[in-house]
Amino acid sequence: MSTYILRRLLYGVLILVGVNLFTFILFFAVNTPDDMARLSIGGQRVSQEAIEQWKVEHGYDKPLFYNSEAPGMDSLRQTIFYEHSLPLLTLDFGMSDSGRDIGLEIRERIGPSLALALPSFFLGLLASVAFAMLLVYFKSTALDFWGVVLCVILLSISSLFYIIAGQWLFAKVLRLVPYSGFADGVGMLRFLVLPVLVAIISRLGPEARFYRTLFLEEMGKDYVRTARAKGLSESWVLWRHVLRNAALPILTGTVAAIPLLFMGSLISESFFGIPGLGSYTIDAINAQDFSIVRAMVFLGSMLYIVGLILSDISYTLVDPRVRFS
Repeated sequence: MSTYILRRLLYGVLILVGVNLFTFILFFAVNTPDDMARLSIGGQRVSQEAIEQWKVEHGYDKPLFYNSEAPGMDSLRQTIFYEHSLPLLTLDFGMSDSGRDIGLEIRERIGPSLALALPSFFLGLLASVAFAMLLVYFKSTALDFWGVVLCVILLSISSLFYIIAGQWLFAKVLRLVPYSGFADGVGMLRFLVLPVLVAIISRLGPEARFYRTLFLEEMGKDYVRTARAKGLSESWVLWRHVLRNAALPILTGTVAAIPLLFMGSLISESFFGIPGLGSYTIDAINAQDFSIVRAMVFLGSMLYIVGLILSDISYTLVDPRVRFS
């Protein structure tokens, strides 16, 4: 077990180093520091003196990988890659282009993101699995047919529609919840009800339809016929046997998505005014703050790799047929 986990962690570290190098090339080689300076200052007609001054202020005036003017190991240390990219591997996110501590702001904003993401994730998963099991239980009936139709309709609609329609109906017409905003403590509940509801509805269609397909595939296997022959009820067969054996595909999506909950929702947080990591990233993109964007891209990659490792480990715990390899 420990060897398996260690090997997976080693693979993850190698991938993370590759992601770090790729994002550095993307941000600094394709989009040069001169381009970043022009975008930050505003306009293509900025003087070269202003560009050089901006680069000096933000530490982008050094060579990318190798400084031929520096002696010894300083030729590698006094580079943009060493000063702005390698520290990300130790979770040192540095300062933003506007002079703010990125690590501090991430710690401050992770709470609102989790307050929205955790109930949306777990309630959405519960609703999707329960709805799919209901459709399978009433297979080949009118309820099953119209339930599939509803799933297709839901997955065909953009999540933006649910946000706008939800704000119009529940905030403007019924006046049950505020349009947007956030508060600490118990007061946050009235601001989270609508975005959580929107998140659950927007994922119900695609997930319930996918889970229904998984459950129907399991229903045709021999162990299900054996369970029925023993006199077990249909509901017991579904919840005790079918759901358990369909857990591996479900874990692929759920466990891998758990670390990404820390990143927040880009769309929901922006529309509902929640000061989480999602809106933090959107604000950084709008402000052309490449230090924040690069840090959030790296953080998202790291969390996704952690999710994949957790998925591999969870397979071995759920299904004994899966062996460490």
